[in-house]
Amino acid sequence: MKRRKQNSKNPLLFIVGSGLLLIVIGLMLASQNTSTAPTTAALSEEEADALVPRVSLVDSKAALDSGSAIFLDVRTAEAFQSERITGSINIPLAELESRMTELDPEQWIITYCT
Repeated sequence: MKRRKQNSKNPLLFIVGSGLLLIVIGLMLASQNTSTAPTTAALSEEEADALVPRVSLVDSKAALDSGSAIFLDVRTAEAFQSERITGSINIPLAELESRMTELDPEQWIITYCT
């Protein structure tokens, strides 16, 4: 009786192939988990707006009267000239990022007309 020669490559191929398949699946799952992480860019305007601290009218008036806050009007210069809170400063919203150094980060800054 003739014995069939065992093919020793088949189990090795199966093990290597299975290992590679598991690695590919793991990489796909890992990339999906990182891509679904929430970012600030993914926030809607309402969600981002909700993260901004609010100041009550009473607290704003007290800060104005005591001089304990800087009132920052972010409208255009023309709108600011026509009507404003006495003592407030104007940095138009379009210029705010480039002019942030004009503001004292240690001061309480209350923005309005945003």
